[in-house]
Amino acid sequence: MPTGVDGLDEMLGGGFPAGHVVLVTGLPGTGKTCFGLQFLLSGAERGEKGVFLSLEEETAPLLESARQFHWPVDAAVRNGTFRVVRLDPKETRQSLHRIQGELGKELAGLGAKRIVVDSVSLLNMLSDDEPSRRATLFALADACRSAGATTVLTAEADPLHPEVSRDGLSEYIADGVLLLGYNSGPDGHRVGLAVRVLKMRRTSHARTVQPYAIGPSGIVVNAKAVDFGSG
Repeated sequence: MPTGVDGLDEMLGGGFPAGHVVLVTGLPGTGKTCFGLQFLLSGAERGEKGVFLSLEEETAPLLESARQFHWPVDAAVRNGTFRVVRLDPKETRQSLHRIQGELGKELAGLGAKRIVVDSVSLLNMLSDDEPSRRATLFALADACRSAGATTVLTAEADPLHPEVSRDGLSEYIADGVLLLGYNSGPDGHRVGLAVRVLKMRRTSHARTVQPYAIGPSGIVVNAKAVDFGSG
């Protein structure tokens, strides 16, 4: 399933395997929400229904974010190929019941082929201990898989260890992990953005660290550049 991100599909050998749950992790400002929107709206252009399951932003600012990249989000909303579903972490009991019971049927009923959950880091608010957080994450992934969709989960990276998610659990439920991060120069200053495919089951993916940019049309990966991780 093509991601819609130029250059990344080349690194992945064509895109995400259909049905995969893929974690996209990174520090603030690396484009995780942008990636999710781009993934869904590229699918909408192919006639594939997408659902943005938001634990953070309301519908209006998400749509405005998509408009800034000149993606046809309003047309996608009108024809039913893009939909925002709100899951409020503040409504703890109701949200847990929804994830553990009815979310899979709800997503399947919407006919979703692509799902984005932004962000699973906020699921920590729904549980008080690690076993409960793990159970909630697994239930969420199962709900997306049972809907028959290919899913992107976004997560905040640990500021002290930016190659792993802040919760340290999300990697274990995912079939693939993409790391969006900052590339630093010799003096330690940030000089750009770089993406790495940490894992992607059932694919022969690139293992290099490649630069990307967030421009007027969204995220573009330079898959031909010299590996940032070499040397």
